Formats: sequence, C-alpha cells, structure tokens
Amino acid sequence: MHSSHLLLEEPIRMVSILEPSKPNFFPAMTKIVGTLGPKSRSVEVISACLKAGMSVARFDFSWDDPEYHQETLENLKNAIKTTKKLCAVMLDTVGAEMQVVNKSEKAISLEADGQVVLTPDRGQEASSQILPINFDGLAKSMKKGDTIFIGQYLFTGSETTSVWLEVSEVKGQDVICTIKNSATLAGSLFTLHASQVHIDLPTLTDKDKEVISTWGVKNKIDFLSLSYTRHAEDVRQAREFLSKLGDLSQTQIFAKIENVEGLTHFDEILQEADGIILSRGNLGIDLPPEKVFFFQKSALYKCNMAGKPAVLTRVVDSMTDNLRPTRAEATDVANAVLDGSDAILLGAETLRGLYPVETISTVGKICAEAEKVFNQDLYFKKTVKYVGEPMTHLESIASSAVRAAIKVKASVIICFTSSGRAARLIAKYRPTMPVLSVVIPRLKTNQLKWSFSGAFEARQSLIVRGLFPMLADPRHPAESTSGTNESILKVALDHGKASGVIKSHDRVVVCQKVGDASVVKIIELED
Repeated sequence: MHSSHLLLEEPIRMVSILEPSKPNFFPAMTKIVGTLGPKSRSVEVISACLKAGMSVARFDFSWDDPEYHQETLENLKNAIKTTKKLCAVMLDTVGAEMQVVNKSEKAISLEADGQVVLTPDRGQEASSQILPINFDGLAKSMKKGDTIFIGQYLFTGSETTSVWLEVSEVKGQDVICTIKNSATLAGSLFTLHASQVHIDLPTLTDKDKEVISTWGVKNKIDFLSLSYTRHAEDVRQAREFLSKLGDLSQTQIFAKIENVEGLTHFDEILQEADGIILSRGNLGIDLPPEKVFFFQKSALYKCNMAGKPAVLTRVVDSMTDNLRPTRAEATDVANAVLDGSDAILLGAETLRGLYPVETISTVGKICAEAEKVFNQDLYFKKTVKYVGEPMTHLESIASSAVRAAIKVKASVIICFTSSGRAARLIAKYRPTMPVLSVVIPRLKTNQLKWSFSGAFEARQSLIVRGLFPMLADPRHPAESTSGTNESILKVALDHGKASGVIKSHDRVVVCQKVGDASVVKIIELED
C-alpha cells in the first residue's frame, strides 16, 4: 500500500484560533465509546456521559460478574429514558487473555536482573520468586530469548506497574525468566502478554460463550467486541455461535486487533467482521513502538475503503487521573480523526478514571476541531477511485447524495433506510454535514408473533462517523401527498430543527427509495 494517501495534500486551513467551539446537538461527527465501570455506573454519571457525547456503552467482562454489569445496564436504560439520547451496547469478551493470579493480593516487588519463575501450578502463592498463571500451555509456546510483559494496567504503558521479562529457560511446564526492569505489581490479577508468540487458546472461551448466551441474549447486545481476533476463522466461528441465539443473529461483530498475528491476517479479518477495533495498548507491546503509527494509518485506510467502522483505543490515558490530556494525546486524537477513525474507545479513562464525563467532553471537542480541517475533497476522490467503475446502483446514489450536499452546502443529508445499509454507504464518503438516518421499521414474523425490525439497525449506526439515527414511526408514510398527513420527512426535518442542525432557508439533501428507484433530491426550506 502506497503511503502518499496518508498525507494531507493541501495545507490545513487555519481556523480562527479564538473561534469558540459552538455547542451543538452533534458535538462531533466522530463517535465515542465509553466503558462503564466503578466510576461511571450511576444513573447520574451515565446521563452526564450521554449528554457529553457517548453513543456506545462498552461492558468489559474482564471486570466483575454479569450481575454487576446488569445493574450498570439498568442504570444506562434509565439514563437513556431521561436524557432521550440513544445509546448502543457493546459486550467485550475476555478472549485468549493470560493472567497471573495473586490470591493474597500482597504487592510483589521484582528487581531488575533477578529471576522469576512462571508456573501453571495455581496452588503456589505468588511471590517475588514465583508467579502462578491461569494457562497450562505457556511453556509449549515459549523459547529462550522470548519477551513477556506482566502488569495490572499493562496496556497504559505505565512502566512502574508493569514488568518486562526475558525467557532464560523452559523447564517442564515452568518458564524461567530474567527480570529486565524493577517494578512493583499490586492487585489480585495481572495480565500476562507474550510478545509475538502464538498462544494456543480459543478466541471465544467457554466463559465468553456462557456470558453471551445469558447476559448477551437477555440484553439484545448490539455489538460483540471479539478480543484477540487472530484469524478470519475466529470471526466466522463467533458469527455461527451468535446466529443460533435468536435476536443476536443481528448483533454486529467487531474484531479486536491486539497482536501481530491479527495484523498479519488483517485483510481477511476485515472481510469477515462488521467493524474493527485497533487495540493500540496491546499492539504497542507486541510491535516495536515506532511501527504502531504505520499500522494504524494502514488499517484505518483499509476500513474506510471497505466502508466498515474503525475504532481506536488508548487515546487519553493521562486523563484517568488528570483533568486535561497531554499535548501529545490531544494531537493523537486529532490525528486519529484525520486518519479516518469512526470512533474513539475510552477504556480505563471512563471505567476507573476520576473524570469520565470531562474525558468524553474533551475528546469530543478535539474531534470536532479536527473534523473542521478534514480534507473531505481528497478523501472523496480517493474513495470514488477505490470503488472503481462500474459502480453499483447503491454506491452511485450514495456518492451522488454526498457530492450534491457538498455542492449546494446542505446542512444535513436525510436518508430513509430499513437495513441501515444505504445510510452507512453515504457515511462512507465522509460528508462534511451530519447524515440523519431515518430507519423505517419493517414488519417481520417468526410464525408465532409479529415484530418490527429497526431498533438494531438504528443503534448500530451509533458507532459510524457522521451517522445520527432516528427510528421512524411505522404508521407514518415516508412522504405525504396531502398537506395534512404527518409524513416521516416532516418528522425528520422537525427533529433536525429542534436539534439545531437545520435552520430556515437551509438546503437539505434527501435520499430515499421510491418504488424500485432510488432518488436524491435537494429541498430548500422556506421557513
């Protein structure tokens, strides 16, 4: 892949530095996924997170039990009702994660140049000499000279709470290591990461399957974040598992790329998955740090061209304890937007951080500033060129709608859709204005009862950059013939006006199906 497309071809237009960021119903086009946990699970805090711009709530099952997460989810539902802000639910699996178990929870000091033994014998007490692990096959995968990292918050890059080991010998099931840096490990569980080594653990563990088929089914999860995806087969197996679980056949699978193995098979994983999460904390440990930026740019470009959402993690770690991000982090968030990210995922920052709401709000403001200078023209040309000719009917309509909206300086694109596909295609061309995706519910039956589809489709667009869903009332026609009939278009326009995106005398581009044909039209509003 040639890297010239990664650069901005024209200098960034200098936005007036003193120009205040205007408060808006859509603070940013880039979406924010917030992980809910100890510091962000009350109705009050979740409501504030939704108002600050969180549109997807992530439940990380490496933490606590299903009952704990259920309580948090009930609070989320209440917060959605009171704030009237839509929010999707993402379940994050534990996956092939290896852990050191410290039953006594006493802090363990490790001294540089000393030795420590990793053992699968869980009867041992964790100490400075021996660390019991939850996986029997480590010795089979390791050889002299390999690198292992262990730490409680391993992927934040904090060096004092994590340790770097080099394998000096393998003895039976034990792995004997030399300690490279002095560190103190505190807490009951530490993550263990073997760098660039294939670990023979299933991607969907039995524990994950149990959580998905109970908690996941009960709560009709919108997204499954598949930890440690290494091959396309991992995604296929997860999809097959979900397809048998009623409503979850509609759940989207986001492959979490966390190691070199996942990057090596990136293209085939992207084909199978509905979206990608680039887990930069893990990648930063598996890859030399100087290589991370290139894989990030390359992966985001591929996701953009495939029209699949790309989510980036580990952006403002310092906000876990501070009210402001570092300058480097602020620049990093902006660059993620310029590189084409759909969403920013906050982990520790909202889960256990002291400032969950401020973090969401700060990240949203940085994204909004970067979006002002995103080179849409260059991006549009690249995407059209990548799609090639002849274009499919839908692709042609989507790109025409975006081109028309930009030419007439429309304030919003309204797209009527039932599967959500048309709206996602429009968003793929990254218009500079929001896309209001009006999801028209379809009546479907399983022979026992009738139900409307549409809620999944609406919520799943909450992770796509620039897409803002609204679920239409199935009783309303898409457009009225008589002036008295309340049409869906009028409801959508009123929604846009109420939220401040549409003003009188604005132009609006509407994309809809009429019979067998798809139509793009430009409306000029009078009042």
